[in-house]
Amino acid sequence: MIDGEAIVRQAHDRLDATMALLQRIVSFESPTNEKAAMDRLIDFLEGELRSRGAEVERLKQEEYGDLLTARFGSGEKPLHVMTHVDTVWPIGTIERLPWRIEGDRAYGPGIYDMKASAAMMFTALDILADLGISHRPIVWTINTEEEVGSPVSRPVLEAEARNAELVLCLEPPVPPAGSLKTERKGVGMFEMEITGRASHAGADHSAGISAIEELARQVQRLHSLTDYDAGTTVNVGVVEGGSKRNVVAAHATALIDLRVTSMAEAERIVPVILGASPQLEGTTVRVTGEMNRPPMERTEAIVAAFKRAQEIGRLIEQDLTEASTGGGSDGNFTAAIGAPTLDGLGCPGDGGHADNEHIIVSELAPRTALITALLAEL
Repeated sequence: MIDGEAIVRQAHDRLDATMALLQRIVSFESPTNEKAAMDRLIDFLEGELRSRGAEVERLKQEEYGDLLTARFGSGEKPLHVMTHVDTVWPIGTIERLPWRIEGDRAYGPGIYDMKASAAMMFTALDILADLGISHRPIVWTINTEEEVGSPVSRPVLEAEARNAELVLCLEPPVPPAGSLKTERKGVGMFEMEITGRASHAGADHSAGISAIEELARQVQRLHSLTDYDAGTTVNVGVVEGGSKRNVVAAHATALIDLRVTSMAEAERIVPVILGASPQLEGTTVRVTGEMNRPPMERTEAIVAAFKRAQEIGRLIEQDLTEASTGGGSDGNFTAAIGAPTLDGLGCPGDGGHADNEHIIVSELAPRTALITALLAEL
């Protein structure tokens, strides 16, 4: 059994070093669609991994940043740790939203979602080494395109998960209690394209068929599919259409987001979205898309993994709680293939994807201690 006090002490003693490393990681701006910037961060992280004795595989990518898989130890089934370092923030955000500490909060683009997790993981590895703690082999994947649905990394993550004893996803926890995530909604992404007929809005209005009017009716229909009791939400998040104020619109589009709690619900509602039919005579409606992430359902295996994590948490005097969330992560993929997955192990904070994105500084060391204890005991 681990020496919980020693792990906690080490995590607190290393807080300044963890914060310094985190500041360095945040300083590398890394929007998903900026490969050159992403690869500069990947270069830095690869160096940090190799300095700790990892066997590192770097999977070259054309469109996104290169993917890293780091291996520590061999033999029995490993723990698979997942983080991503791509962000939603465009280049230049660091000038508008610089690294700063105000009271017990540290701010910076991507700090909460989820660069703090990478810094904590490095410190956890250092603690294991310095305390000479034996542990199960560790496979750590660092993803560079999670924010756009992991189109390249998904098969890599699933392959590692199939061979793992357990998957630890270091996404941010659920505020305000920092709860682990044992259930996540699945995510569907769709695009609707509507064609009408253009005409002069003043001189020949009746000759036109408005694609925007059709879109308005379709938006109402789509939003009516939301069922809070079932945990299903449908949201039209982006609409575009028309060409000029005085032209009846011949074209309109919409981007649609779907969230569901189970695959059964997905199988029910996806055909409803894809099967949209025109409500205005003379228009055409075409919908494309699919489920991007399956739901992470709260299975018996996930419940058992959480209860084991609770037991380990008590060794370092932490009382872990669980929660569900509407957001998706790479944990959705690994859970869907049957790999026991613990999600939400990142640093408590709030404001993901928002200007107030931050972590709670006083929670960084305790969360680092938790990650270390899990790596040592699972």
